[in-house]
Amino acid sequence: MRIRTDFPYETTRVDVRIPLPDGTLLYARIWRPVTDEPVPTLLEYLPYRLTDWTAPRDWQRHPWYAGHGYASVRVDVRGHGNSEGLPGDEYDARELADGVAVVEWLAAQPWCDGKVGMFGISWGGFNSLQIAALAPEPLKAVVTVCSSDDRYDNDAHYMGGSVLAVDMHAWAATMLAFTARPPDPAYVGDQWRDMWLTRLESMEPYIHTWLAHQTRDDYWKHGSVREDYGAIGAAVLAVGGWHDPYRDTVLRLVEHLPAGRVRGLIGPWSHQYPDRGLPPGPAIGFLQETLRWWDHWLKGKDSGAMEEPLLRCWISESHRPATVYEELPGRWVGDPAWPSPHVTPVPYALGGAPVRVDSPQHTGLDAGRFFPFGNDGDLPPDQRAEDAHSAAFDFAVPDDGPPLEILGRPEVTLRLRMDVPFGQAIARLCDVAPDGSSTLVTRGALNLSAREGRDRADAWPLGATQDVTFLLNGIGHSFPPGHRVRLAVSSAYWPWIWPQADSVGFTIDPEGSSLSLPVRERTADAIAFEEPEQSAPLGVVSPASLDEPRPERLVVRDVAKGEWRLEVDPRYGGTRVYPDGLEFTEDALETYTIDEADPQSARTRSDWTIRLHRPELAWDVTITTRSEIACDAADFLTSDEVVCRDGGEVVFHRTWEKRIPRTAG
Repeated sequence: MRIRTDFPYETTRVDVRIPLPDGTLLYARIWRPVTDEPVPTLLEYLPYRLTDWTAPRDWQRHPWYAGHGYASVRVDVRGHGNSEGLPGDEYDARELADGVAVVEWLAAQPWCDGKVGMFGISWGGFNSLQIAALAPEPLKAVVTVCSSDDRYDNDAHYMGGSVLAVDMHAWAATMLAFTARPPDPAYVGDQWRDMWLTRLESMEPYIHTWLAHQTRDDYWKHGSVREDYGAIGAAVLAVGGWHDPYRDTVLRLVEHLPAGRVRGLIGPWSHQYPDRGLPPGPAIGFLQETLRWWDHWLKGKDSGAMEEPLLRCWISESHRPATVYEELPGRWVGDPAWPSPHVTPVPYALGGAPVRVDSPQHTGLDAGRFFPFGNDGDLPPDQRAEDAHSAAFDFAVPDDGPPLEILGRPEVTLRLRMDVPFGQAIARLCDVAPDGSSTLVTRGALNLSAREGRDRADAWPLGATQDVTFLLNGIGHSFPPGHRVRLAVSSAYWPWIWPQADSVGFTIDPEGSSLSLPVRERTADAIAFEEPEQSAPLGVVSPASLDEPRPERLVVRDVAKGEWRLEVDPRYGGTRVYPDGLEFTEDALETYTIDEADPQSARTRSDWTIRLHRPELAWDVTITTRSEIACDAADFLTSDEVVCRDGGEVVFHRTWEKRIPRTAG
């Protein structure tokens, strides 16, 4: 990592409040180049608190853009951080309308030349695309990283029509704790407590809404730009990582947006900006790459950004299973179109006698983290135990031939017979080495009631045999000679997929089943990136802890009871001290429990504690939350609790208990 301190422009920074049409003021931080000329403006807009939670990350990029001649602006969404107003649901109409108003306000400032770009990762990447689909005139270009065009089938809530237990639960619990954080008196003054209590009274756990919409209905279509790609007028640079769950959006965007205003980039990365150097690498000079994009679309410079291939991807070489890789071996390739002329679907018939699949309910404990962040325990370990709980079909890569390279989304067709109305199929593609070690390459899932469409919940005709087809997540991978390509099919995948109430598996007829791989011919590509570069860090300090750190992922088995428990420490940040004196502490633990023989035993729990402390202001606030989901045959049962303290005084305590019918989930 190269830290840049010498820039073409000197910079200034100021915190302001941006007025919305209804009078609400949003808190913003603006870095600007020192110049008498108006310049284009870049906007990052999200709810994660610019004065503390994202501040270290913000300092890596906003001053860097300002030093290169752009006003770079970070804004907190309404009801979050130090912004006024009440929090709403993620990406709701008010959030997006506010975003349009912010874009128009920025364009009208005397230091802005009227051209605006938006960028962001995850939430900020989502609403960059969504606001681009609302087409405010000043918004000319977008860089969207690790985001989705489909809020139902490619987000943190559902996968293949199945409830994502791991992140439907964890993300709802995280946002409950995040939303409960107060404004900071160092920035808003004495009104912080009144603002906080008003926010708290308006809170409703997100999980109530998300579980109430178990098929792809109008709720999920809102904010899903794949409903109308033509609405996006801005140029889009779409960026993802093979270890991020949102990477398929990049493939869809380069396929459906006009080639003259879209480019795609997929590296080996996790759910992180590609310049941060977090595993797996290699990292790239991502800020320089985005500067080329802004220079082309906002300054009209001949930066070469649109001379790059439509899609640049990393193809990983075969690697042994591990839960973290500092860097993956591989190479960059470029494709002029998507679908690519270099990629050919190659079918593989499964073949053989019918196979009964009735996976134990704890199958999936070795799935790894749904959102890898670069931590030591994030990625899937050796898949041999998971393979043993699945029907496995192997295809040899000839010893005397070239590597088998794939790029894109594999597809499976399974001929299934099922004797119950509901179930699900999970398919994993693995790279099996000669010693038997099994590395997860990619996977996909299908709620069998969604086989005719994600907007439906059709019971399976009892005892019937039907063909179902579904896609696995996209990947770039090279299988070497002497290895085997393994398709492993299971009927359970906990805790990623919430089990169906009466799941007893299914029978696969291999004679009517197949795997289709997107095989890419080997091409000579000369794609390279600059060394990662950032502006000077903020200077946050993380004090050393005297406590023994708990494991990131711990699996506990009660052999007599047949019960399995997965404990996850998401490790978002721990304790850190900011240069302005703020002490910010957070601790979270997620727990997933299931009986290996009982799908209705599934339980999730998340516990959060957040403390914000300013010794110089005698300000000491603590938020504790508990979120749980259980089930019976008919309903999901959710329980959420929030306790907020100002010093030792409990100023807010509320518990929500709700039963939500299991319709498709």
